[in-house]
This record gives sequence, structure tokens and C-alpha cells, in this order.
Amino acid sequence: MQAEPADQVRPPIVLTDAEAEALTALALAAERRSPAVSEMLLEELERAQSCSAEDLPEDAVTMDSQVTFVDEASGATHVVRLVYPGDADSESGKISILTPLGAGLIGLRVGQSISWPNRAGQHRDLRIVTVEQPGKPAP
Repeated sequence: MQAEPADQVRPPIVLTDAEAEALTALALAAERRSPAVSEMLLEELERAQSCSAEDLPEDAVTMDSQVTFVDEASGATHVVRLVYPGDADSESGKISILTPLGAGLIGLRVGQSISWPNRAGQHRDLRIVTVEQPGKPAP
């Protein structure tokens, strides 16, 4: 994979305590099968700020949230739902947390951008536009 640009600072991310714990277990279990993505997800989880479910901002990307983001290089807007691997279905926009994109989106908030590698290892800037939590309409 291409190295992350040296001057790029990743934005702060936030997760609930329970989600951080579940995702850590998932990433550790996937280390042999998907070492690169497992490492990326573990790095993000390590730097995440944990909070209770009640204190989680509504615009934070969580599991099962629908996320609209812009690929700044192409200007293309994408809408995906972040899911666990068994629920992934790229044709219906359900993206696994154990993909580079899934690992890069978790914990981000509306308005934040991150430089993140795609499957080919090329970094692209992704900006979060909206986050819709499960069972709630987007603000």
C-alpha cells in the first residue's frame, strides 16, 4: 500500500465502548485472513475516543449507519451502509467494516475528511456529508 501523506493528520474519531470492544475482537479474529485491513482497523480503534451510547454524537459513523461521503479527488458522492462482514453486499451498498473503506469511515463525523487508502493502496480524501443512524432519519 502507498504510504499515507506525511503531512496528513487523521481527524479525531469517536465510538461507543461496546462497539469499540466488538470491533477490536472482530479485527483480531481477522488478522490471519485480512492482515492489512485488520491492522488499519486496529489502528483506528486504538486512536478512537470511547464514550457511552448516550454520549455518542448523532453524526458519528457507527455500525449499521448509512453514510454519504464525497471522494474529493473525483467529486463522486457515495452512499453506503457500514455493516459486519456477514451482512456485506456491495450491490446494495452494504460495506463491511473489514474493508479498507469500512475501516476508514468508522467513527468519523459529518464534515470531517480523512486521507485513506482504497483497495489498490492509493490514498484518497473522503469527506463525510451525512450520517443516518439505524432507525433514525438523517438530520
